[in-house]
Amino acid sequence: MKLSPLNAISPIDGRYSTKTKELQKFFSESSLIKYRIQVEIEYFIALCQIPLKQLKSFPKEKFINLREIYLKFSEADAKKIKEIETVTNHDVKAVEYFIKNKFEELKITEYKEFIHLGLTSQDINNTAIPLSIKESLKEIYFPALKKTIDLLKEKSNEWKNISMLARTHGQAASPTRMGKEIYVFIERIEEQLNLLNKIPINAKFGGATGNFNAHYVAYPNIDWNNFSNNFIYKNFGLQRQITTTQIEHYDNLGGLMHNMCRINTILIDFCRDIWSYISIDYFKQKIKKGEIGSSAMPHKVNPIDFENAEGNLGMANSIFTFMANKLPISRMQRDLTDSTVLRNIGVPISHTLIALVSLHKGIDKLLINKSTLADDLENNWMIVAEAIQTILRREGYPNPYEKLKELTRGNTIISKKEITKFIDNLEITEEVKGELKKINPSNYTGI
Repeated sequence: MKLSPLNAISPIDGRYSTKTKELQKFFSESSLIKYRIQVEIEYFIALCQIPLKQLKSFPKEKFINLREIYLKFSEADAKKIKEIETVTNHDVKAVEYFIKNKFEELKITEYKEFIHLGLTSQDINNTAIPLSIKESLKEIYFPALKKTIDLLKEKSNEWKNISMLARTHGQAASPTRMGKEIYVFIERIEEQLNLLNKIPINAKFGGATGNFNAHYVAYPNIDWNNFSNNFIYKNFGLQRQITTTQIEHYDNLGGLMHNMCRINTILIDFCRDIWSYISIDYFKQKIKKGEIGSSAMPHKVNPIDFENAEGNLGMANSIFTFMANKLPISRMQRDLTDSTVLRNIGVPISHTLIALVSLHKGIDKLLINKSTLADDLENNWMIVAEAIQTILRREGYPNPYEKLKELTRGNTIISKKEITKFIDNLEITEEVKGELKKINPSNYTGI
């Protein structure tokens, strides 16, 4: 059966395939094979440029042909490699044999034993996979997150002068502005994004147990540490881990995933706030013709985009957290548990992308309901008590907090009239009374 959105087991490749298909070129089996070939080819070319004595005669004009092996990599090529793997039962060795066959086609067979020279499969995997992560973040994740931030900034600016009742512990509190409350999330995301950009994306490249054993026994006069550092950075923009076992430490990869978790957690917090604001009618949502909010209740316009985002962000965080906690642990010089886990790196990134796309849609549908916001403020005059008691403190009035507490605590029907009467009965100057009477729930919003 050919895979389609209707028979895929995972919703990533099924229901949400239109939102995640752009990640296939980074995290599919075919793309992993392509990245492996890229590392193998670039490594061979780098060896030619040392040059090793046996590679001095390699025709440099063939570099173009070698790079075309991965630049023009096709589905047919991927299938050939999977066929080889049925014999080798080893995925990276199958890539090596595929490239050797290509050398034969290019009539450079005498050089083919320098493919994968001195390497272990994890030198390839622990370079290919970080490269795929790096490029996916640059091309997909960062632009999607930037769009989220840009949409929030647009809304924050649009709503910057709209006063709203704050709610601490779910209860009426000192008023704020909707634009500022949105900007809280912008600042939080941007701070975590700055931290994320500082986390190195590492590669491991050092032979079977990280010591270049095979490299040095064959070519003891070459500085393989320096060669590999330059090779990894110049070709892939990655930072090589120097002292390793057979595999990458995954410490910084774990840090990257934990950081992405924090961004997702901030967005979950945002989703829940917006959901709550919609539930109390602070927001309406744009209606799209033909859409149905509820199969039973025709009047409903459900906040499905924020609910979808929240669910997918939670899924992403569960997997990110597991991977970040598991990957840095490996028995002695290496066990294979990292391999099967690492193959799932595209899964939490996919769930994150699904969530971001849903957020873009949801944010764009939000319509501020000014009348409800204004009514809520007008019905909660007790919130100016903080302002009044603070000015009275300034004026040296005795026990101002206790006076306002006596007036307001437990009394949910305080009105402007009662506040005005309270002010009139205070033994303060008319000037201060006038100052107090200018305060109302809509203008007591700080800076």
